[in-house]
Amino acid sequence: MFRKVLIAEDIDSINLGIVTNLKKSFDFEIAHVKYCDDAILKVKKALLEALPYDLLITDLSFKPDHRNCNICSGDELAREVLKLHPPTKIIMYSIEDRPLKIKNFFNEPGIHGYVCKGRESAIEINKAIETVYKNEYYLSHSLDYAIKGTPVMEIDDYDIRLINELANGLLQDEIAKKFKAEGVFPASLSSIEKRLNKLKIYFKAKNSTHLVAIVKDLGLI
Repeated sequence: MFRKVLIAEDIDSINLGIVTNLKKSFDFEIAHVKYCDDAILKVKKALLEALPYDLLITDLSFKPDHRNCNICSGDELAREVLKLHPPTKIIMYSIEDRPLKIKNFFNEPGIHGYVCKGRESAIEINKAIETVYKNEYYLSHSLDYAIKGTPVMEIDDYDIRLINELANGLLQDEIAKKFKAEGVFPASLSSIEKRLNKLKIYFKAKNSTHLVAIVKDLGLI
C-alpha cells in the first residue's frame, strides 16, 4: 500500500474529514495543505529527502483569498507534481461532475482517479485508493456511466486551438490563413469547416457562437 499521502484541500472540514477517514482505514503517513503552492513545496522537500509522496489527493477548485498563488487549481497542481515525480498517483476529489471535462483530466494532466464529493465520497475515496494502488483507474460510478454510456469524441489540442480562435473573433478563412502562416495543420479552409461541423454536431451547437459558449461552459477553453 502507499507509504506517504499528500492531501490538498482548502476547506478545513473536508480536509479534516478526509484525514480522519484515511487514518481509520489505512496505515500511511498523511500530510495536508490548503494551498497548491504549499503542496509543491512539500513534494520538493520530500524528493530532496528521498522520501517522495506516493499519492496526491487534491480538490479541483481552490477559492482565491488574500494570498497570491502561482498554482491555483487541482489540475495545475497535478500537472506540476507529475513533472516533478512522474510515479506519483493522483486522485482528484471535487464537486465537478461534467463528464467530458473530467474525462480529459485522465488524458491531461494524467490523473489516475476521480471521486465526486457527496454522501458516499468517504467510502469512494477508500475504493479509489485501493484501485489506483493496483495501477488501475478509478472513476465515480455516476460519472463512469455518463462517460461510458455515450461515445465521447476525442477532443485534441487542434480542436481547442480552433475553438479558441473562434472565441477570439476570427472567421474560418482568417483561421485558415493564420494556421498556414504558423505551420498548423490541417490549415485548409475545407478541413477547418469539416472539423467545426463535426464539433457542432457532437456538442449539438446551433452555430459557431453557440459552440464556443458550450465549450467554455465545459471548461475546455
